[in-house]
Amino acid sequence: MKRTARAFWIGSPGHGEIRDVTLPDPAGDEVLVRSLWSGVSRGTETLVFRGGVPESQHAAMRAPFQEGDFPGPVKYGYLNVGVVEEGPAALLGRTVFCLYPHQTRYVVPASAVTPVPDSVPAGRAVLAGTVETAVNALWDARPLIGDRIAVVGGGMVGSSVAALLARFPGVRVQLVDADPARAKTAEALGVGFALPADALGDCDLVVHASATEQGLARALELLAPEGTVLELSWYGDRKVSLPLGEAFHSRRLVIRSSQVGTVSPHRADRSYADRLALALDLLADPALDALVTGESDFEELPDLLPRLASGEIPALCHRVRYTDIG
Repeated sequence: MKRTARAFWIGSPGHGEIRDVTLPDPAGDEVLVRSLWSGVSRGTETLVFRGGVPESQHAAMRAPFQEGDFPGPVKYGYLNVGVVEEGPAALLGRTVFCLYPHQTRYVVPASAVTPVPDSVPAGRAVLAGTVETAVNALWDARPLIGDRIAVVGGGMVGSSVAALLARFPGVRVQLVDADPARAKTAEALGVGFALPADALGDCDLVVHASATEQGLARALELLAPEGTVLELSWYGDRKVSLPLGEAFHSRRLVIRSSQVGTVSPHRADRSYADRLALALDLLADPALDALVTGESDFEELPDLLPRLASGEIPALCHRVRYTDIG
């Protein structure tokens, strides 16, 4: 008898649908996973949903288990938590994280899943991919004890970075966002908050994650001489203008990119698996529940994605619940 599952596909930019799929029988080195939760990474996934991935970045933006091609039809996503129903004895019955799209069940190599620590609830574990991005960013940034740091952009990635920086000793951390509602997120994460006009300056490091040209310009303004902006935003096919005249050169400012697609060269001794396992360990902190700001059933995804993409639903991580295991 054929195994079947249901998967969310972007049929064309701006239009989603749920499709029936046939699953292969898992081989000896594979696992069959039943999804419990998945997460919508609002920035990247809504950009993909809108068809905003530049043609030059189609290969770089492929998710590990993506099917189809940009701009569509494409099955895209990478924040999935499920339970292993079939596979090697060491994984059978374990709750695992996988960089898999939104689908009720799936078969992947056993090496593609990472066990979720017992200290981390399955629903919180959907944040692992984003916390992994934050880990890589801080490996790139290498903050020092006593640094003055701003995180501009209180979305999912920026808030994750702020949450990890809150653990650094002697560091001044401020989350900066144009939305006053992000103050509650900052409070839950244990960091300060400011609107852009009120942000503290003289920063050694500014992590920029607002995906706006205004946010990046403000990040430069907040730097101390010889300070660094670490750019985490993904702009897709949008052009960005920057004020690189005036005092940019005389103050010897630095703009540096960071992207989770490769492990930071500053931690060449760590693998992708090491980085993801660390992110899952860090999710034992219940403060990170503040990053989950909404929840819907899997069947609602075709109606949900347009509302997330338009901003009608203001979300950090929107969690998808799998109540029907078919």
